[in-house]
Amino acid sequence: MNLEEIKLEKDERIDDLQFKNLKIIQNKKGFCFGIDSILLSDFAKKIKKDAIVLDLGTGTGIIPILLCGKTELKKVIGVEIQTEVYNMAKKSIKLNKLENKFEIINENILNLNKIFEKNKFDVIVTNPPYKKKQSGIKNLDERKIISRHEITACLEDFIKISKDLLKDNGEFYMVHRPERLVDIFNLMRKYKIEPKLLKIIYSNKNKEPNLILIKGIKNAKPFLKIEKNLYIYEEDGKYTKELLEIYNKDR
Repeated sequence: MNLEEIKLEKDERIDDLQFKNLKIIQNKKGFCFGIDSILLSDFAKKIKKDAIVLDLGTGTGIIPILLCGKTELKKVIGVEIQTEVYNMAKKSIKLNKLENKFEIINENILNLNKIFEKNKFDVIVTNPPYKKKQSGIKNLDERKIISRHEITACLEDFIKISKDLLKDNGEFYMVHRPERLVDIFNLMRKYKIEPKLLKIIYSNKNKEPNLILIKGIKNAKPFLKIEKNLYIYEEDGKYTKELLEIYNKDR
C-alpha cells in the first residue's frame, strides 16, 4: 500500500522505524511507543522459525511489526483494547504489507480464553501498563491512562492468561520496571512460568536501573541467568554502542 492510500485521522502521523523500511502510524497526542518496546523486540528476536506469537496489549503494533522484521515467525496476533489505537495498528499492518503475518484483535486480554484454545501459542510478548491502578500521577488523556496504569487488566492478569495460552515449554517475554520484579517473579512462579533470563537496563552507569527484560518458560525447571547490563547512554550523553546496534541491526 502506498502512503497516499493511507487515510490519517487528526493528529496521526507516519513514523519511519529506520529498519527494513518498516513504518508505523501513531497519534502525536496519544501514547507513542518508547524505547522499552524497541528493547523488548530485540530481546525476543531469537524466537524460533515459524513460531506463533501473541502480543498482549500491542498498542499501535510496534513489537509485532519489529518482530516481523527481526525473526522468521509464522504469525503474530496483537491484542489491543483501545479501538482508536487498534485502528491505527490495522493501518500500519496494511502500510507494511504484513497482512499474512500480523493480525490484530480489538479485545480485553481478560476475554482471550473465550477466543483462543489453551496451549495455542509458542511465544507471548508483552509490554503491559507499569503502574498500579491507584499509583502515580494520572494523565488526563484516557488513552495514556490505559496505556500506563493497570485499569483494564493488572499484572497478574497478563501472566495468568499467558500461562493459559502458552504451549508447554512456550516462551514468555516481558518488559517492566525494576520495582515490580518481586511481584513479577512471584506471579510467574504461581502460574508455572519459570523465570529463565533477566536483563537490567540503565540510563547510564551513574543511574539506578529503570527497566527490566524478563524471559520465562512455561513448566520449565528452575535456573535463572542474568545477562550483562545494558546502558542506554554514555557519560557524554551519546547512545552506547550496544544501543546503536539494537537500533541499526540491518545497517
